[in-house]
Amino acid sequence: QVQLVESGGGLVQPGGSLRLSCAASGFTGFTFSSYVVSWYRQVPGKERELVASIADTDGSRNYADSVKGRFTISRDYGKNTVYLQMNSLKPEDTAVYYCKAFNTFGYQYWGQGTQVTVSS
Repeated sequence: QVQLVESGGGLVQPGGSLRLSCAASGFTGFTFSSYVVSWYRQVPGKERELVASIADTDGSRNYADSVKGRFTISRDYGKNTVYLQMNSLKPEDTAVYYCKAFNTFGYQYWGQGTQVTVSS
């Protein structure tokens, strides 16, 4: 019923850009707009890393130091979609990127992930 679907991943050269999308559907009672949304990334065999998050209320944003100044998280409330604009990509950004939504009542959901590969 509840779905988070990531898209926009792909292969890009170092220094290039990609925009990831997280489209939400099936949220009732607590609507998607009431959730904090985060982007994580993970390389096989390594710990999943928090990349960026955007608040449900004032839209405040937080970023991992490794992506600060290069990535921008945003949301479109009308489209129930959260974006991650990734600029100046580096090979170390290569990972599967996951979207997560959660609220203060303990509800949380994960998307299935989208692959980002940065290589020359």
